[in-house]
Amino acid sequence: MAMRTSLLGVLAFGFLCFICLPAEAALKKYQFDVKVSNVSRLCHAKQMVTVNGGFPGPTIYAREGDRVQINVTNYAQYNLSIHWHGLKQYRNGWADGPAYITQCPIQTGNSYVYDFNVTGQRGTLWWHAHILWLRATVYGAIVIMPQQGTPFPFPQPDREEVLVLGEWWNADVEQVEKQGNALGLPPNMSDAHTINGKPGPLFPCSEKHTFAMEVDKGKTYLLRIINAALNDELFFALANHTFTVVEIDAVYTKPFTTDSILIAPGQTTNVLVRANQLPGRYFMAARAFMDAPISVDNKTATAIFQYKGIPETLIPKLPTLPAQNDSDFALSYNSKLKSLNTPKYPANVPLNVDRHLFLTIGLGRNPCPTCLNGTRLTASLNNISFIMPETALLQSHYFNIKGVYTPDFPDKPPTPFNFTGAPLTANLRTNVGTRISKIAFNSTVEIVIQDTNLLSVESHPFHLHGYNFFVVGTGIGNFNPKKDPAKYNLNDPIERNTVGVPTGGWTAIRFRADNPGVWFFHCHLELHTGWGLKTAFLVENGPGLDHSILPPPKDLPSC
Repeated sequence: MAMRTSLLGVLAFGFLCFICLPAEAALKKYQFDVKVSNVSRLCHAKQMVTVNGGFPGPTIYAREGDRVQINVTNYAQYNLSIHWHGLKQYRNGWADGPAYITQCPIQTGNSYVYDFNVTGQRGTLWWHAHILWLRATVYGAIVIMPQQGTPFPFPQPDREEVLVLGEWWNADVEQVEKQGNALGLPPNMSDAHTINGKPGPLFPCSEKHTFAMEVDKGKTYLLRIINAALNDELFFALANHTFTVVEIDAVYTKPFTTDSILIAPGQTTNVLVRANQLPGRYFMAARAFMDAPISVDNKTATAIFQYKGIPETLIPKLPTLPAQNDSDFALSYNSKLKSLNTPKYPANVPLNVDRHLFLTIGLGRNPCPTCLNGTRLTASLNNISFIMPETALLQSHYFNIKGVYTPDFPDKPPTPFNFTGAPLTANLRTNVGTRISKIAFNSTVEIVIQDTNLLSVESHPFHLHGYNFFVVGTGIGNFNPKKDPAKYNLNDPIERNTVGVPTGGWTAIRFRADNPGVWFFHCHLELHTGWGLKTAFLVENGPGLDHSILPPPKDLPSC
């Protein structure tokens, strides 16, 4: 295996050292060419959609306060858009990216400039295609450094590395999705997990498809870990070494040590690791977490953490990952995540709530005469399976285009039942439609997301565009509105943009609706998003232009 010092790590380290130099907020420009490239993994070569020919695509580097312009030119056969996951895009939903929510997709042969400011955020985020299953191959990291002269609130690392976890299909991913939809069944699962686009030496034909980073004994490394997988929550560990978690979803945390992390699709986690073991070669490994009776890709992706001067002939040691269904580890790990909550980085948790929403997750089957079993799998929130519009919601709202959506998404499910009791297959009259929820500007919102046993319980990572939120509570079983709020953490709850709802349980989040626009809210398992497990929030304008949606750019794509 050819060993090399990661160019990405060198560049990241150089960028890290750059904070010593005086500079003002800058304009950062990038060119993204979306095109079909030939890529080979697992003894299979195929054509797939990439950005600038890379898998993953390029890393966006910026600093808090910078303005970023990314010109996306679409040379691929699919119309698509790109979402800058976790960036708040204040008043600027035009740059958020989800197709048919904030913009129409960029058509083949056309370009669109995503133009946004990085305000009040620093840390690790990421970008990805936001239409169909194209984000299986169209994704990359976003690294936001603190403002000039502002140190990290944890020990300064000697170097940093971006690690993007993903999935690989030997077949064309879009064809895999289409086949599953035609049959009314879940599409075939992936053939491998990947670390920086490479599955590692546990897979065939992967001698040159293994990511490696060279380290010096005694030095400390910041690992920026991103889960870009379509459908799998992942455990991640490094043999013989421990992690110190210092940030998630670009929000600093109270540091804690752990042998493994759990990271759901859409989430990011920054950890410190010290190269303090006997010099050797050690595997970093990622494998799926699933604690419901549902099949997943359970194969392990690996990369190598190699001490300088150690021969490549030495076989790396594998870490011990939690068991695939280790619910106790998952609950324990997530309970350790706390906001830093210092004067410089406060946790401004809404203590009083203006609007309460209770959302139930439902899986079900709808009649489908052409499907394999005569039914098609579907998903819903509050018994509503969301239908994507043909005109972008933000455009229809801003330009007052009628007939695109209705602002009548219910605040609670129409039919209460024992949500997490015995498995249910009853038809609860699931409706379909483009129904969204209207929220008053600057109001405080609490959303309780409740898993149910309709067909099966399952963990669901939910992502809210345009906002961070505080995870004030979580539990197993049915949410009890009389007892559970008394157990909320309103002091230092974790702040993030994507949260996992535990299998057969619930999660409560709070945020202040101070960002006007139309913001997508959806399960980040691409399988479930496609089945309809999504909605959107229309946050109304506030008083004056400074609290209203910005005018759209002139090159906004048309549908």
